[in-house]
Amino acid sequence: MALRLIEVYLPAKERGRLQEILKDQEILGSWQERSAEGKILAKLLLPTDKSGKVLDLLEKYFTSVEGFRIVLLPVEASIPRPQAEEEKSEEETPAVEEKTEKKIAGISREELYTDIQEISKLSWVYIVFVILASVVAAIGIMRGNLVITIGAMVIAPLLGPNVALSFATTLADMDLARRATKTNVAGILAALVLAILLGVLLRVDPTAPGIVAGTKVGLGDIILALAAGSAATLSFTTGALSALIGVMVAVALLPPLVTLGMLIGAGQWDMALGAMLLLLTNLICINLAGVVTFLARGVGPLRWWEADRAKKASRRAIASWTFLLIILGIVILVSQRG
Repeated sequence: MALRLIEVYLPAKERGRLQEILKDQEILGSWQERSAEGKILAKLLLPTDKSGKVLDLLEKYFTSVEGFRIVLLPVEASIPRPQAEEEKSEEETPAVEEKTEKKIAGISREELYTDIQEISKLSWVYIVFVILASVVAAIGIMRGNLVITIGAMVIAPLLGPNVALSFATTLADMDLARRATKTNVAGILAALVLAILLGVLLRVDPTAPGIVAGTKVGLGDIILALAAGSAATLSFTTGALSALIGVMVAVALLPPLVTLGMLIGAGQWDMALGAMLLLLTNLICINLAGVVTFLARGVGPLRWWEADRAKKASRRAIASWTFLLIILGIVILVSQRG
C-alpha cells in the first residue's frame, strides 16, 4: 500500500478544529507535537489515494490562517505494516460517494502539480537532452537500427511539457500552460533545427526504412498516439513509474520530428510533408488524450469559481483538438488515396 505523510503546521488554538475536520477521514495514524512558538505540528499517515481529499479539506479550512503550512512526504515503509482496507458493503457506503472515491483515487492535486511543474521547466539541461536525443535518433533512423532509436527515446524529455499542457488546461492555469508551451516549442525547435543541419551535412537516403517509416501516417498512428497520451497521463495521476510511458510518448514524437528536419535539409519536400503530418497528428492526439484522461480521473481546481473556468477551458480544448484531428484525418485519407 502506497503511503503519504502529511505534516500540518497550525496555531495551537486550531487544534480542536483540526480534530473535528479529520475525525471522519481514513487516517492510519496521527501524532501531534507542540512547539515553543505556540504552534502545533500534526503528522498524518494515510494511503496515497486518500491524501488528496484530506489536503483539500485542510486547504479549505485553514488556508487563511496565519502560520498555516502543509508538507507532503512520500513514505517508503511503515512498521507495523498497514493492513489493507476492507471492502465496504453498498449498505455502508452510498453509491455516489463510492463513485467519487474511485474517480479521484490517486496522488493528490498538489503532488501532481509539483511533479508536472518540475518536468516542464525550460532549462539548458532540457535542451541538451533534446539535442542528444535528436543526434542519437538521427543515427538510428539513417542506419535503420531500432536499438539506437530506442536509446534516443530514453533520452528524450518530450513527455513533460505535453502532459503539463494538458494538466494546465484542466486547471485553467494559464501560467503553467504558457510555461509548458514555451518548453514544448523550444524542444521541438531545437530538435528540428539540429535535424535540418544534419540533413544538409549528411547524405540522407530517402529510401531508407527508418526514413520511410517516419513519413507514413495512418489511422493506426492516431490510435497509437491517443493510447500513448492517455497512458502517460494515467501514470502521473496514479503515481506509477512513468519511465516506460515516457518512452512510449517519445516514440510517437521524436522520430517523425527528426525525420522531418533531415528531409527538409535534404530538400525532400514531398516526403517531409508526410513526416509533418505524422508529427502534428501525434501532438494533437497526445494532448487530446491527456485532457480527457485528466478529466476522467477527476483532476480539477479546488474552488468552485476556478472549477467553472477550468470546465470551460477543458471543453474548448477538447473541441479544438478534436476539430484539428478531424481536419488532419481528412488530409491523411486524401493523401493515402492520392
